[in-house]
Amino acid sequence: MGEGGIASVLPFVLMFVVVYFFMIAPQMKRAKKEKKFAAELKKGDRVITKSGLHGKVAELNDKDSSCIIETMAGKLKFDRSAISMEMSSKLNAPPAK
Repeated sequence: MGEGGIASVLPFVLMFVVVYFFMIAPQMKRAKKEKKFAAELKKGDRVITKSGLHGKVAELNDKDSSCIIETMAGKLKFDRSAISMEMSSKLNAPPAK
């Protein structure tokens, strides 16, 4: 491989580095935060599911990673991954002054 070979590979290496830092790394960081959020849920937390359902955590089941959410219509069982971290954080944020 001569000088031309290294020069032709360099753009692909740079492109991979850019893709990693702007797409892959932030996605991995976000997934880690969501997993931590789901693990730290506790009974009584007010949450919103990714489909937009509002409710309060009534029970948590660590065996199948599910939770029962109490809504105005009754209690529903959801997978913890179905709870929206962003929307629940906004719901529980202190009111702005």
